[in-house]
Amino acid sequence: MGRRGERLAERYLKKRKYKRLARNLRNRFGEIDLVMRAPREPGEAAGPVVVVEVKSGTRNDRYPPELHVNAAKQRRLVSLAAQAMRRYRLQHQRFRFDVVVVVFENADDPNPEIRHHVGAFSSHV
Repeated sequence: MGRRGERLAERYLKKRKYKRLARNLRNRFGEIDLVMRAPREPGEAAGPVVVVEVKSGTRNDRYPPELHVNAAKQRRLVSLAAQAMRRYRLQHQRFRFDVVVVVFENADDPNPEIRHHVGAFSSHV
């Protein structure tokens, strides 16, 4: 369900004019699911770089998937994002952290619910 959720989240964002910069960026400390460029607002040269954490689950799960992006996960994502920003020379660009949740009715659900939490948490990297 996790990989399928990531593909659906990426498709959802692309329909909203986001551009993929990277997918599944890994290092020994963890992984960033997606790095996207958000659409630019009027008067902006470029939209912000968006670090996207994708969480998938089912309606029967005890807790909503959003709750799995706890303080420890946020710290890890901030650290991973800082490394990625340096590696890809993006450190002088605006960025934010979004969470996209994909909730399936069951494993075969063809139309899961997708919830996009823009600016789900913040940090000064």
